[in-house]
Amino acid sequence: MRSRLLLTTLLLVSLLLAACGGSRAADQGEVYVYVAVPLSGFQANGGQTVLGGVRLAAAQINRSGGLRGYQVVVRPLDDQSDSEVAVAQVETIRAAINDGDTVIGVIGHLNSGQTLAAMELYQNMPFVVITPTASEQSLTTQGYTNFFRVNANDAVQAAVAAGFLVNDLSARRVAVIHNDTEYGQGLASSLVKELETRGASVAVNLQVTEGQSIYTKEIERLRQAQADAIYYAGYEIEAPYLRAALVESGINLPLLASDGAFLAATIDESAGTADGMYVSAFAPSPHNVADAQWFEAYQAVEYRNPDTYSVNGYVAMQALAAAVRDADSFDRDAVAEALRDNTVDTLLGDLRFKDDGDLVDPQIWIYQVQNEEFAQVK
Repeated sequence: MRSRLLLTTLLLVSLLLAACGGSRAADQGEVYVYVAVPLSGFQANGGQTVLGGVRLAAAQINRSGGLRGYQVVVRPLDDQSDSEVAVAQVETIRAAINDGDTVIGVIGHLNSGQTLAAMELYQNMPFVVITPTASEQSLTTQGYTNFFRVNANDAVQAAVAAGFLVNDLSARRVAVIHNDTEYGQGLASSLVKELETRGASVAVNLQVTEGQSIYTKEIERLRQAQADAIYYAGYEIEAPYLRAALVESGINLPLLASDGAFLAATIDESAGTADGMYVSAFAPSPHNVADAQWFEAYQAVEYRNPDTYSVNGYVAMQALAAAVRDADSFDRDAVAEALRDNTVDTLLGDLRFKDDGDLVDPQIWIYQVQNEEFAQVK
C-alpha cells in the first residue's frame, strides 16, 4: 500500500512538472538571445515576423533539451527602426551581461542602418550577431569577427534584379527609385552599375523619403522618363503607395521592388493594385519551404500566421544553435569559428559562411503578386 502511494505521488509530481513545461531537473540554467528589431512604429510588422521565427526555433530547441542543457530564452528588443534607439538599447544587453546573464547572441537588426550603428558596440561584446535581413554591403567589410548574415547582400540582390529586369522583362531603360535610407541608397547605386554592365540605361533616378505615401511629383518625372520598367529599392511602408499611384495614374510599366517590400503589407496597403508587381526576396515565402506542422507550431507560439521574414528569423536561430552545438561552448570566438568552419542545416537547406560573415552561396528569389498573393516566379 505504501509503495502504491509513493508511486502515485511520483506520478502526480511528474505530471505537474510536465504541465509547467517539462522537468527542469536536467536543466543547467538559461542562456539568452536578444532579437533586436522594430517592434513598434511603421516597421513593427516586419520585426514581429523575425521575432516569431526566432521564438519558434527556440521553442523547438528547448523541447529537444535546449543548448548544452540550458534553456534558450528569447528577449525582444525594440529598435523602432531608429539608429539612435538601436544604439541606446545596447545598454540593455550590457546591463544583463553585467548582472551575470549568459547572452549567446543577438539576432538583428532588420535594417542595415540600425545594424551598422549597433555593430560599433556589438563588435566588442561577448556574443555573435546574426542579422536576418540587413543587406548593406559594407557590413561585411568592416573586419567584424562576430558578425554574420543569413541573407544575400545588396551586391547579390542588385545583380539578380538587374538580370531579371533586362533578361526576363526585356527592359532597356529602367527608372530607378529608392528611399533615403542607407539600404535604399546603397542598393540603388549597386543596381545602376549592374544595369550598365548589361547594356541597359537609367531613364531617371529618384530618391523618396522613408515612409512616403504620396508620389505626385515622382509620377510626373516618370511620365517624362520614357522608361520601360521601374525598380524600387525601399520598404513595404512605401512600395504599396507607389504601386497604387502608378496604377491610378495609368503608368502600367513592370515594377520590381526590393526585398524590403516582401511583406503582406505591400499587398494589403496597395488598394487592390498590387497584382502584377514583382518583388525580390532574401528567403522564400513560408508557404514554399515549410509544411503544415511548421505553420501549426508557429501559430501555437505566436498566435498569428507567419509572414515572409519569419523564415529569416527562424534560420538565424537555427544557425546560432548549430554553432553552439558544434563548438560545445557559449564562448563568442568558439561559436564564430564554428559558424565559419561548418555547414549549417536549416529550413533553407545547407548554409556556409565566409570568413567575413557573408554566405558562401547566397540566393535571391523573385515573386510576383498574383490574385493578391506572392507567387514565386524565379
